[in-house]
Amino acid sequence: MDTKQIRETIQMVAEDHLDIRTVTMGISLLDTVGADVNDTAERVYQKITKYAQHLVAVAQQIEREYGIPITNKRISVTPISLIAGSANEEEILVLAHALDRAAKEVGVDFIGGYSALVQKGFSHGDLALIKSLPRALTETDLVMSSVNIGSSKAGINLDAIKLMGETIKNITDKSDTANAKMVVFANAVEDNPFMAGAFHGVSEPDVVINVGVSGPGVVKRALTQVKGQPIDVVTETIKQTAFKITRVGQFVGSLAAQRLQVPFGIVDLSLAPTPARGDSVAEILEEIGLEQVGTHGTTATLMLLNDAVKKGGVMASQQVGGLSGAFIPVSEDAGMIDAAVAGTLSLAKLEAMTSVCSVGLDMIAVPGDTPATTISAIIADEAAIGVQNNKTTAVRLLPTNGTKVGDMVDYGGLLGTAPVMPVIEKSSADFINRGGHIPAPIHSFKN
Repeated sequence: MDTKQIRETIQMVAEDHLDIRTVTMGISLLDTVGADVNDTAERVYQKITKYAQHLVAVAQQIEREYGIPITNKRISVTPISLIAGSANEEEILVLAHALDRAAKEVGVDFIGGYSALVQKGFSHGDLALIKSLPRALTETDLVMSSVNIGSSKAGINLDAIKLMGETIKNITDKSDTANAKMVVFANAVEDNPFMAGAFHGVSEPDVVINVGVSGPGVVKRALTQVKGQPIDVVTETIKQTAFKITRVGQFVGSLAAQRLQVPFGIVDLSLAPTPARGDSVAEILEEIGLEQVGTHGTTATLMLLNDAVKKGGVMASQQVGGLSGAFIPVSEDAGMIDAAVAGTLSLAKLEAMTSVCSVGLDMIAVPGDTPATTISAIIADEAAIGVQNNKTTAVRLLPTNGTKVGDMVDYGGLLGTAPVMPVIEKSSADFINRGGHIPAPIHSFKN
């Protein structure tokens, strides 16, 4: 990095909330299967603590040397259902606790990969893992989970969607916040460094470093310099800013991988907001020209932002991957919270926005008495958008017992605060209870 680049980076960090949101070490657990679940759990613990023992120290050293904040140090592992063998829903909890112990031992913030891939159907391990989720997510502190229920190649597993709606309700009965540790995907990616959806795909190397970079404040600040300019100037400004942000991620990721003596994987440039003012994706869209996010034009401005971020990021890194684009988690974005409270931003509008952004319906509080079949139907709608459009979509809903529409729920820290949003009360139960499998769209046949 030359002197000019260093000065730019210092300004982005000091004034615009630029950070490396996560340095995530992916670790394959395919070689840890033992004679029984207890043997496997010990092998899992030993492998994670062996490879990740210096992850936090190296990340902190880079922070001190270069003044670039690295907000989270994380681990992702092979989906646990793949190594669970014949374990039942009680026995598989041993693996959840092994992950939690290993994460605490090496000092990371979270560990992702308590996951199952069920887009075409269930294995024994998949069902055991899903049924264990209410206990796994409330008995552990650092374990994150994801379940992939659909893909553009396989279609949508409606049985899995029904089961996940019931599981989310069961988790709510144990904890109002534990659902923040789980996400339901369609078209999940194998190299995502962001939680709660990170897992280490089976086609990934044995160990790898992936980096997630975020900088909504940097993009917003850049756009204040082009007020009133044509939209193509806005697009170019976002691309140039995304290039600069991704360059920092490439630098930090390469350095971390070199010092840890493992391969460097990808940079995920995802504009991931925080509850802090000035670090908001909603505020970027408002800077482009919306009075408040959620009004007419929101989907168009979000599409522009997401596309420009990807184009700028691709030019700055050897490998851009993960989700790369714009996140719209309601509770974690000050502007989204404002719009939801004002009634400008609805669940229906958020669903439309997910057709053009990086992920999906994220960190949305809904009434605790929302039926499981309604939650399943929301997941089905979101999966349909992803499967039909060959993109990743996801749902992280937070039913909260004892709340009504308009109540505010505080999840703490980076998880922020969310207003409880209304859902349509007409039933979708007959649709969800049909079960079965929604076929892949016709454009999935590409061979």
